[in-house]
Amino acid sequence: MKDILTGKLVRLVVEDTENIAKLFTRWSRDSEYMRLLDTSPARSFSEKATKEWLEKEQEKDPLGLYMFMIRTLEDNKLIGEIDLDGIHWSHGDAWVGIGIGERDCWDKGYGSDAINILLRYAFTELNLHRVTLTVFEYNPRAIRAYEKAGFQLEGRARQFIHRDGKRWDLIFMGILREEWEESEISRGHEI
Repeated sequence: MKDILTGKLVRLVVEDTENIAKLFTRWSRDSEYMRLLDTSPARSFSEKATKEWLEKEQEKDPLGLYMFMIRTLEDNKLIGEIDLDGIHWSHGDAWVGIGIGERDCWDKGYGSDAINILLRYAFTELNLHRVTLTVFEYNPRAIRAYEKAGFQLEGRARQFIHRDGKRWDLIFMGILREEWEESEISRGHEI
């Protein structure tokens, strides 16, 4: 039996709230990272405020949030976070969010590997039927990674966000369990 939380480049781990708060606080100082992650205006948060927010999120719905940190296999470096949130167990649906906070780890396949691990976890361990996400039109790197993982375009909220003097769409993407299974088989992976 293999470790379902380990991929080719990264593994998903659970970390103490204090460690996560330190990283999130540091990453929040990078305005480009924050603008790729969220619709809110880019702003930094204190470590204390971040820790309090994390604790409240975890208390709200402990069975509806599966949050992992992303560590590289090569040097065990914490580089980002990924989560399944808003799980509707009766429908088998969840939302995924991901952020690679360490800039030197962008464009190296770590995010794609983390998405693949999380999908395997969602479909084989949690027995979900679908996983949904949103991505900003101005983030083509993320869109390509999601398409590569098997996500399909499901719709868009036109001119949803205003950044850099331009209106951008919010894109909705999703993947069904059978689509994920087909892509895994076509890549020669066991399910």
